[in-house]
Amino acid sequence: MRVEETGIPGTFRIDPEQLSDSRGVFYEALRTDDLERAAGISFRPRQINYSVSRRHTLRGIHSVHIPPGQAKFVTCVRGALRDIVVDLRVGSPAFGRHRVTALDAASGRSLYVPEGVGHGFLALTDDTCVCYAVSTPYVPGTQIDIHPLDPDLDLPWECAGTPLISDKDAKAPTLAEALAAGALPAYAAG
Repeated sequence: MRVEETGIPGTFRIDPEQLSDSRGVFYEALRTDDLERAAGISFRPRQINYSVSRRHTLRGIHSVHIPPGQAKFVTCVRGALRDIVVDLRVGSPAFGRHRVTALDAASGRSLYVPEGVGHGFLALTDDTCVCYAVSTPYVPGTQIDIHPLDPDLDLPWECAGTPLISDKDAKAPTLAEALAAGALPAYAAG
């Protein structure tokens, strides 16, 4: 697999080596030993989640307070999506910056999102299914939500029409509001 840092510290794009023949395609979606060797990341999944979304559904920007923190290995297993990560870690050299990655079932491409980095996506097809292997189990009350349409972030969702968002995301604070409230994690280099 090919591992490439995205420009947000600790966030990596992973492209698997696909083996194809007349039957179809095979690839290793996640090899934690390869991820550790290529990126220095020790990732141990503790929970696996799926979301299924219709076209134009916008989910995020979500993260988890540290502790407990939660790293994610995100893969689109059906359909296609525009994935955006935002560095929410106060003191990070990339604080407030974002990166866009196209994820789709055909490529097998995945994204490793470290603790403290916000994650969201726009479903580009009906029945888009996303798999999240996460480093910690869900703990109620630890979520960090940032409004995905925060005008100061001006994230390039490129949605034709009005996106479908949850009430929770529609009521989420902007990055500036979350920062002023002291609701964002601190950056820990290394």
